[in-house]
Amino acid sequence: MNFRIGHGYDIHRTTTAPGRKLVLGGVTFPEAGFGLDGHSDADCLTHAICDALLGAAGLPDIGHFFPNTDPAYKDIDSQVLLRRVTAALAELGWRPVNIDASLIAERPKIQPRLAGMKAALAASTGLPVECVGLKATTNEATDEIGRGLAIAAHAVALIERVPPLE
Repeated sequence: MNFRIGHGYDIHRTTTAPGRKLVLGGVTFPEAGFGLDGHSDADCLTHAICDALLGAAGLPDIGHFFPNTDPAYKDIDSQVLLRRVTAALAELGWRPVNIDASLIAERPKIQPRLAGMKAALAASTGLPVECVGLKATTNEATDEIGRGLAIAAHAVALIERVPPLE
């Protein structure tokens, strides 16, 4: 098989813990006034993309490679994790072809930062920015996401086998 598809999902609760900033898709939202609770920077969008890439390659999820019990990953920038995932795929002979993701959040407004998020995610995966699809929606004030108590993301990724060097 030369192509594979993977799906990823992640969700994190919001927190107003001192010093915790909101990071989504590698972009910081200082105006949000809250962050996401997690061991790393809790960038749920990047985590969903990592899981989509790992799943496409038939590998375990992000928590297997970067456990929240390991102090080495405390507050780590999730773009570092995404670069490591991309490198792990390359070692197995795979490379990303495209990513498509949906971010679900009531606040803050995501649209003004989509281009920056796409650029950060493209840089971390080695993809052209036009190969990163990104959408943002709300949960229409339903459940914990809709009440602003959490942010979630879904992602799919297509990877392809890298032709061997001759």
